[in-house]
Amino acid sequence: MNETVTMANLIVRNLDQRIVDALKQRAARHGRSAEAEHRALLESLLVQPEKKSFAEALAAIPNVGLDEDFQRTEDKYETKHVFD
Repeated sequence: MNETVTMANLIVRNLDQRIVDALKQRAARHGRSAEAEHRALLESLLVQPEKKSFAEALAAIPNVGLDEDFQRTEDKYETKHVFD
């Protein structure tokens, strides 16, 4: 499967020098150019799906009832324990 990806150019003007310096420092830590680091940052923030923390995933679970709605009921029949 040959998929053609169109590449574009992006020019960012009027950046605070602190941002440029931070980008260069981050690029150096990752062993790549500032331009490559800029591309990686844009891709990770805009293209890759956002990962949620465990707490965020739990908070996203809808409220589907009260605790009483999920009370355990005992079986009428004797059954062996799973690990016996």
